[in-house]
Amino acid sequence: MSDPSPPPITLYSTEVCPYCVAAKNFLKSKSLSWNEVRVDTNPAAREKMVALTRRTSVPQIFIGDVHVGGYDDMMALHRAGKLEPLLQGEGA
Repeated sequence: MSDPSPPPITLYSTEVCPYCVAAKNFLKSKSLSWNEVRVDTNPAAREKMVALTRRTSVPQIFIGDVHVGGYDDMMALHRAGKLEPLLQGEGA
């Protein structure tokens, strides 16, 4: 059985958001790549983010189809040992 490919990471962000920078630095420290969606320059992307998450704050982070939440949510998952399985495509 081959390993599943890791799910894509999507990060909804703005240019001047300190939590967005922190989230990107954390992902970078784990040698992960992500698809960044800027909601400050793209109103349609902001509408999509709010529709998907029911939140207006950034960052909003998705791993595959799983909405992780913001930076603090991602760090809480990481501390609980639940982020790694998600990153490896093992589901929530």
